[in-house]
Amino acid sequence: MPDLDAKTAYLRDAADAVTACILDDLTLFYHHRSGQTHMVISPVPEIMERMADGAPVTAQTMHDRLARDFELGPEADAVTEIAAHLDALVALGLVRLA
Repeated sequence: MPDLDAKTAYLRDAADAVTACILDDLTLFYHHRSGQTHMVISPVPEIMERMADGAPVTAQTMHDRLARDFELGPEADAVTEIAAHLDALVALGLVRLA
């Protein structure tokens, strides 16, 4: 279940901690520290890309960043889905709680 606390912030490791390889609709993320490769599809690459600046983000902040380029539908639903993706990225070790 996603963490819906609007104050929960997520942080991506430095950009060089993960190597990305794009294969059509699939993206591979190789996490150097763990030695694991993760296969992901949209919107995960877009979320990771928008975290590359190293600044912590909340699900709401990520929504606002993604909404600049994509139609996300009803805001509350989109924020809930984004929070679920961010929590999944934490579970994979690609993102951490700030």
